[in-house]
Amino acid sequence: MKNKFRRLWKDESGEDLIEYSLLVVLIALIAVSAVAIVGLAVSDAFASF
Repeated sequence: MKNKFRRLWKDESGEDLIEYSLLVVLIALIAVSAVAIVGLAVSDAFASF
């Protein structure tokens, strides 16, 4: 059992995929936040007319 954990700990085969996935999630969160903020600003701008 101990050897399985050591092998799993040293296995780096999926490391790149995880890093790219985290990067995509971070970019998506930033994009959604930016759209929400810009959407509120545009809504306020049109409401003031």
